[in-house]
Amino acid sequence: MLSVQEAESIVLNLAQPLDSQRDVKTVDLLAASGRILAAPVTSSLDFPYWDNSAMDGYAVRFTDVENCSAEKPIVLEIVEEIPAGYQPQKTVQPGQAARIFTGAVMPAGADTVVMQEDTRREGDRIFILVSPDKPQAFVRHKGAFYQAGMPLLNPGTVINAPEIAVLATAQCTQVPVYRRVRVAIFSTGDELISPDQSLSPGKLIDSNQYALTVLLTQMGIKPIKLGIIPDQEELLTTAISRAISTADVVLSTGGVSVGEYDYVEKILASLGGEIHIRAVAMKPGKPLTVAAFKYDFKQSDDSIYSSECLYFGLPGNPVSALVCCWRFVVPALRKISGLSPDAWGPEFVKARSNVELRSHGNRETYVWGKLHLVAGFWEFEPANGSQNSANLINLAYTTGLAVLPPGETWIWPGEFVEVLKVSH
Repeated sequence: MLSVQEAESIVLNLAQPLDSQRDVKTVDLLAASGRILAAPVTSSLDFPYWDNSAMDGYAVRFTDVENCSAEKPIVLEIVEEIPAGYQPQKTVQPGQAARIFTGAVMPAGADTVVMQEDTRREGDRIFILVSPDKPQAFVRHKGAFYQAGMPLLNPGTVINAPEIAVLATAQCTQVPVYRRVRVAIFSTGDELISPDQSLSPGKLIDSNQYALTVLLTQMGIKPIKLGIIPDQEELLTTAISRAISTADVVLSTGGVSVGEYDYVEKILASLGGEIHIRAVAMKPGKPLTVAAFKYDFKQSDDSIYSSECLYFGLPGNPVSALVCCWRFVVPALRKISGLSPDAWGPEFVKARSNVELRSHGNRETYVWGKLHLVAGFWEFEPANGSQNSANLINLAYTTGLAVLPPGETWIWPGEFVEVLKVSH
């Protein structure tokens, strides 16, 4: 049985990023929202585009105003008014100034802006009451924030609202992004029914597909849903064969323990999969199977390319399945999707436990509950009720998993514990 750290290392080594050539498409700017940038983006524009004012005030020559004060103001002639979006028509000469507004283009001849609050206007004359601290005051210079041709955004960046704003400002209307990762999901078991079916004795409602679908959707992945597969070897073989031939990652739940109807591992081996993980020393989530498939495909031009599929045989227990997903599957999907290495995760924080936490100490144990940020520090509150993996009900509102390492049997109230942050 592997440790959690050993399993994590194996999973991340097996997870290979999408190909930066074959798996890239160019999309319109708004269609890039939530996608992952696949290549460096540059712009042909400087930013700011031109010298402009950072304040409402007056564009002046610094040499005209460097020694003024409220007692000895400098009086300048106003020769032009420059709103934002207007191209200045005049050159500011000695003894002159131009009325200017925030973001407006600096006129020729002027090198400094005096704030409106430091002036007094009388008709076409402006009295400068406070000398600027230095030349170029309140002037944003062309290219000060970004110079044309320099890297604007790096590959592996998730394109959200701030990145869209940057790309729009730089007139990057076409964006290279990775295709979405293809993930197939299905549940196994004769006992399973869907939530819309009538419940009869001995049957269980399949919550796993619903939970996994939402988890994947939150990551920007549209899963390939294959439904519930009965515990029949032929049907399972067909489903797994279909899944590994169409998806980058397959998530199945159930059928990976040691029961008489647990066929998954046998089928994976028969289909050419190399099994790397059979069990992990963790609670919940011990019966985890991870296998890798490699195929060579001939393209229309007779060239050959290799395709890989990573298979996660998750426990059928819903709590165990989600814990395994949060701990292993999510980081693997982040890597495969093309995210930069610093974003693969998982993300841990130190949190103060507000109650005692217990473990048998023989396996790495995960306690589910809520993370709270209190006065700048994290606090962890375990879910009410039993921390039994069969108790799916108290999994609601989970935002963190407190981790008790092997050998750690007790965390006292007020002590700090490492907590895996999970999305909610």
